[in-house]
Amino acid sequence: MATRKYPWCFKNMDSLPSVAIVMPVLNEEAHLENAIDRLTAQDYQGETQIVIAVAPSHDRTAEIAAKLAQLNPIIRVVANPSGKTPSALNAAIGASQSEIVIRVDGHALIPVDYVRVGVETLLRSGADNVGGIMAAEGVTPLQKAIASAMTSKFGVGGAAFHVGGGEGESLTVYLGCFRRSALERVGGYDESMVRAQDWEMNHRIRESGGRIWFTPDMVVTYRPRSSLRALGSQYFGYGTWRREVARRYRETISLRYLAAPVLVMGVLLGLVISAIGLATSLSALAWLGLIPLAVYALGVIAASVRTPAGANRVRLLTVFPVMHFSWGLGFLFGRAKS
Repeated sequence: MATRKYPWCFKNMDSLPSVAIVMPVLNEEAHLENAIDRLTAQDYQGETQIVIAVAPSHDRTAEIAAKLAQLNPIIRVVANPSGKTPSALNAAIGASQSEIVIRVDGHALIPVDYVRVGVETLLRSGADNVGGIMAAEGVTPLQKAIASAMTSKFGVGGAAFHVGGGEGESLTVYLGCFRRSALERVGGYDESMVRAQDWEMNHRIRESGGRIWFTPDMVVTYRPRSSLRALGSQYFGYGTWRREVARRYRETISLRYLAAPVLVMGVLLGLVISAIGLATSLSALAWLGLIPLAVYALGVIAASVRTPAGANRVRLLTVFPVMHFSWGLGFLFGRAKS
């Protein structure tokens, strides 16, 4: 059996900080047991607790969570009556007393060294929250195409937790390994943020003087949506709630987040101009209005060819527009409801 090599901050095994892994779950019957198996198999040797916050589900999620808690004393189940993710996270955090809090999702595939690497990086960097890569991997041909789009700069921009990069400070990270003191300092998750609660939380941590740290050594496998309709709904929600973040914190507005809404406005305006040209028999105006759409279409084709998606490159011709236009429409017209 190979001997584990721990970094300098783990040499005294008796002083390892305690860890609470918090997991919000809703309708996770198909994934919950596998997710918990991965968490109980972690190679971290410090004190560990797993807290599952169960929302009202339409399947056997609550029953499975209760069974898992009966079988393993480190697992605790708490209720999340509202069904909202930030409420679940606050409830789970409140039910623990650990020095470090690690957020995971019920369908995330966590590698065996995830907790250990997270704690080591947190202690070594001096940050308040560390996280790694949201490694999108598909199973079906469509999921594989979506995964390729979600890990390309053309698809989602240059955020390190999507496309990778070197270790260092970041605006936000995927999931998170937090110092409890940082969570307490900012008052936990904002329960009015149904989505984008991670981004909003990390912003408040940074505003309070803390640091958010990205490391490529923490990799979580993420399964993309299985249909274009589900993908569109997901990205419409992303856009809607990113606008809510921008409304609350205007200093966070950047060109990267405005790219999709600008695209939508440009294409829609162009189509209106083209329609006016057709209605007035001004062919030059009709062609002029199609320029924004044509430029975007060329960009999609070029990005699809460059993306290493194999046989799924044709599907990317649809996946990219669904992601971009859904995000942009959500930003422009979506209504954030707490």
